[in-house]
Amino acid sequence: MSDTAPNPETRIALFQHREIRRTIHNNEWWFVIADVVAALTDSVDPQGYLKDMRRRDPELAKGWGQIATPLSIATAGGAQNLNCANTEGLFRIIQSIPSPKAEPFKRWLAKVGYERIQEIEDPELATKRTRALYKAKGYSDDWIEKRMRSIAIRDELTDEWKKRGVREQREYAILTAEISEATFGLTPSQYAEFKRLKRENLRDHMTDLELIFSMLGEAATTEITRTRDAQDFPESKQAARAGGTVAGNARRELEEKSGRKVVTSDNFLGLTQAAKKAGALAQPVSKKKRAP
Repeated sequence: MSDTAPNPETRIALFQHREIRRTIHNNEWWFVIADVVAALTDSVDPQGYLKDMRRRDPELAKGWGQIATPLSIATAGGAQNLNCANTEGLFRIIQSIPSPKAEPFKRWLAKVGYERIQEIEDPELATKRTRALYKAKGYSDDWIEKRMRSIAIRDELTDEWKKRGVREQREYAILTAEISEATFGLTPSQYAEFKRLKRENLRDHMTDLELIFSMLGEAATTEITRTRDAQDFPESKQAARAGGTVAGNARRELEEKSGRKVVTSDNFLGLTQAAKKAGALAQPVSKKKRAP
């Protein structure tokens, strides 16, 4: 069965400390090709490297349409369609990359593929591995609990959208932006820019309070969608705006009574390698400004 709706959460895999974004499509992992090229070549311009590689390898260029598939991937500016490949496609791409990392990467791919089979048989394994990855990056246990809950709430909402006729990746992005703008006064792309993020997942750089209000906006949207029995995109958009407004009103009330803004430029870009290895508690960095 094909996953026609965009995966609500892009997962991150680590290969030799390099992050590779991946998503589930047709019940298997698909990886962002540019991330793989960057990991294998250390290129600062993986897209340029790919263009040169296809020029050097006519057979690869000829079959590129069967190898690369645009899939919805979470970026700092919101979901975008990025070229992805499954394990078979990546093996073909690797053949054209003269890198000493090629063989270790093939073994890594095999391991990741086996883990996917395990996760299909035992879905809880995926949750455990996501927790372990956040822990390895240095996030606190309390933050990880909130992040995992936010993933579950997001999954519940996108499942509801899918059942009610929301299909296109662009529609998912618009609905998400509606909730975010009503909740925080910022679209995801504006929010990411405020936090000085480039390709990073916005929610991985939210503070506890930001995650809590993000969850409230999406949980409220799910509830309103159900009670109104919203169908298709237009009605779902109205429900998204209403759900975000619930969270936005709560945010403004808290800000009024606490005297502090919820939306902040704090991020977790400063997590050190030592914190990643030790799994130590990390606090948001770059506390320069809060939203006006």
